[in-house]
Amino acid sequence: MPTRYPGRLLSATRPTITSSSSGAGMFTGTEVTQAVGERKWPGSAVPADYLIVAGGGGGGYNRGGGGGAGGLVASSADMIFGITYTITVGGGGTGASSVTPVGGTGQNSSITSSHINVTAIGGGGGGGQVDGVQATGGGSGGGGAGNKANIGGSGRFGQGNNGGIALPSGSTPGGAGGGGAGSVGQNAVSQTVAGNGGSGSEWPIGSGIYYAGGGGGGETGANLTPETPGSGGLGGGGAGGSGSTGSMTFGVSGTPNTGGGGGGHAASSATTGGAGGSGIVIIRYPLSLPVAASTTGSPTITTSAGYRIYTFTGSGSIIF
Repeated sequence: MPTRYPGRLLSATRPTITSSSSGAGMFTGTEVTQAVGERKWPGSAVPADYLIVAGGGGGGYNRGGGGGAGGLVASSADMIFGITYTITVGGGGTGASSVTPVGGTGQNSSITSSHINVTAIGGGGGGGQVDGVQATGGGSGGGGAGNKANIGGSGRFGQGNNGGIALPSGSTPGGAGGGGAGSVGQNAVSQTVAGNGGSGSEWPIGSGIYYAGGGGGGETGANLTPETPGSGGLGGGGAGGSGSTGSMTFGVSGTPNTGGGGGGHAASSATTGGAGGSGIVIIRYPLSLPVAASTTGSPTITTSAGYRIYTFTGSGSIIF
């Protein structure tokens, strides 16, 4: 009788296929049980860690608030052999303009299967001063715009933080920063200093790699000296735009595949808010386990610190 091992393996020994058995098209009972024991049985689990980051929100228009970072979910799960895991990577929201003064909301990212359904929510758009269009909520909320739309959007609990608050009317204020996965967006500091984007979160811990930073607020564009747009939050957030004479700049877009929010648009300029950065999905598991049986979407496969790592920068699937 073959020996039963943990994990439903009948034997830890690879079968030796002889020319006589293969030539006859038959295997011995021992060879069959050993070969089956090496297969990935349905129900066997892969202990995996995963990171899901949604697309960041776009920066708002006219003293615009920075876009909120995409929601970030980092956790672990037992993933089952033979099950298809569908990976969705969300795009970033569009930067605002005079036609659409609030930044676009980022798209969701997710991992779904017959037994797992985890979704990170897209980042909220930065507010626009034109017509008082308020920032929107999301994984992290967009920052408020100067003057009329100064309240930031709300972040999703466990995925991100709120956008900052801009100064009220009458003080030609800059925009506030969008929220990040690690901290809230910064409020507009003064009449001449816009708010910085909230910081993102490090994953894996100790790697020095950050995701989901909020976008910085756009400056006032009132030719005050000095004028300082908000900086993007650590983790891919874009800086706010400048509207000062001779130095007009667009709101900077969030870094692709970080979920960073876009920088807000400055007043007194023909520029636009920055677009949000696209999201990302990463799955890693012990290097001692075999490579995935199949993937779609062309993930990047690397190894590091004892892990095999699948990085999806576009939608696809994976079967272990």
